[in-house]
Amino acid sequence: MRTSERIGIVAALTVAVFAAGPAVAFEGTSPGNQDATLPIVAAPSGVAVLKKPVPPADIPQAPSLTALRYAAEGGHPVAQWKLGRMYAKGDGVAQDDLRAYDYFSKIANAHAEDSPSAPQATIVANAFVALGRYYVSGIPNSRVKADPDRAREMFSYAASYFGNAEAQYNLARMYLDGVGMPPDSKYGIRWLGLAARKGQHQAQALLGQMLFNGKGLQRQAARGLMWLTLAQDSAGPDETWIRDSYKTAMAKASDDDRAMALQMLERWVQGRRD
Repeated sequence: MRTSERIGIVAALTVAVFAAGPAVAFEGTSPGNQDATLPIVAAPSGVAVLKKPVPPADIPQAPSLTALRYAAEGGHPVAQWKLGRMYAKGDGVAQDDLRAYDYFSKIANAHAEDSPSAPQATIVANAFVALGRYYVSGIPNSRVKADPDRAREMFSYAASYFGNAEAQYNLARMYLDGVGMPPDSKYGIRWLGLAARKGQHQAQALLGQMLFNGKGLQRQAARGLMWLTLAQDSAGPDETWIRDSYKTAMAKASDDDRAMALQMLERWVQGRRD
């Protein structure tokens, strides 16, 4: 089966499942448009600025470029991923997004039907995410043009078939921000919740904001504060919007909200350990 056909089937099944399911709930929350009473620092808009996928730890740290290219030409997905990331970042080679795109495409074309439990599944899913990000804005002066529909297909496939949290967050942002389509909070919130529960900290931060403010969801300040607390613990040095959102929420939350958020946080940590 061709990659494009398989992606289309999975995307259709995903829409059918979501459409048939009840309104999303995050342990008691339900969709609604409550008036926001607290200004929370906004997450950066648009998918193009989202965090890039983290390469798997089993990739060699300093391989020979010649050896990597030889392995990549032989179809080794780890080598193809490593080279793609090197060209995307300009790490040890001249930065070249088109060459990065080509390496990621080779992975996606050859391994789209690999089992989600296969050793290389993380690499394959991240290749789809990387391709989705390129399709969001395109590559200037190249054959790769901005194509939001194609971007959504890439994210949907990685999110649905591989269960990739980065893809789920990227997909949520496309729906919430209305990238290439009218905004759809129902699908956006559902994908956001899936990514947050898998530990994707940007999804946790955005979901925390929405719950704390009651934006698109019934307001639950304590639960929103719990998600923001989890997110700020994992925020990178450049993700000041997450830390600022957490600080603002902590300052505005009541004592009861803080106490309840702590209890929820303890249950979350315990559940992750079990």
